[in-house]
Amino acid sequence: MTSADLVARHAILNTLAMHSRGVDRADANLLGSAYHADATVDYGFYAGAAETLVAILAGAQKAALPTLHRTANCEVRISGDRAVSESYVIAYAEEADIQRMVFGRYLDRHARRGGVWRLTHRTYVLDGNTNRATTASRADPPLSDAHFVPEGGKGAADPGRALLALHHAASGAQQKASPMTADAAAIDAALSRDAIRRLLTGYCRAADRADAALMAAMFWDDAEVISGVVNGSAADFARDVIAHITATFASCFHSIANEWIEVQGNHAVGEHYVIAHNRGGQTDTMTGGRYVDRYERRGGEWRIASRAFVLDWTQTHPTTYEPAGFYEGLTTRGCYGTSDPVYKHWESL
Repeated sequence: MTSADLVARHAILNTLAMHSRGVDRADANLLGSAYHADATVDYGFYAGAAETLVAILAGAQKAALPTLHRTANCEVRISGDRAVSESYVIAYAEEADIQRMVFGRYLDRHARRGGVWRLTHRTYVLDGNTNRATTASRADPPLSDAHFVPEGGKGAADPGRALLALHHAASGAQQKASPMTADAAAIDAALSRDAIRRLLTGYCRAADRADAALMAAMFWDDAEVISGVVNGSAADFARDVIAHITATFASCFHSIANEWIEVQGNHAVGEHYVIAHNRGGQTDTMTGGRYVDRYERRGGEWRIASRAFVLDWTQTHPTTYEPAGFYEGLTTRGCYGTSDPVYKHWESL
């Protein structure tokens, strides 16, 4: 991959993430900015100009219960100012009595015009779905301050929007003019985005392997965290959230997607979709939400400077976990601690 392709790929990934954010926040301006003016779409129920789909989706979303379009597995192939991509998407949609998960793919064409990458065409492919009686619940009145977690909303009511504005303001106040050329700054931003992505995967690994030391290493010492389980300093969070995980769950699994990151010099902000599956003694809980973050690069190293979890939806069902039977032949199993196979895997390089 050339440096130009690296910059292009990250710009396209941000556009894909921005599209999902626009749908879920019912933000027509954000959603529309993912498309070039003459872009087209084919969703089956509608085929035609993208601007019409933008109006349809944004209008329908304003009154809808929470949704979460989670774009992942993004394969991008670039040829000059054109590109094509395939992305896997899990769409969560909620009605009064049902929770749906829709599994599909986006087959996209992209173009760079005036230095900006945007979509020129999207085809939606349906692969599967689940439709279950709702177990959704929302705190009313809100949880106590000790366990407060912001809940997702539409438009200006979404707390993620306010958090991003706050992070932008904090980053802008500390930002100095960059001595780099435009090309060098673009390459640095793409490399920074990769470094930040490793913070995201490291965070998930730390939670799922109950590794408090790794969790602490994802944050600067003066960072603050709002997670609902633990709200406070990064040091308190790293210690207490791991203790909570091991005391409460037999296993947990955090999966990140829809990684939107905006880099400005030594500061960055991001919003990332997460699905967490937690297995307790008698129940399975699946939670969908977002990490809204601020990052800083100090001494050449990126870490999280502030993180807030925004809750969008949750499902709770009696556990259906089966350790044997159909799964008996899958003998390598994940676990907490350094006995998990990932630790030897990293040491093998």
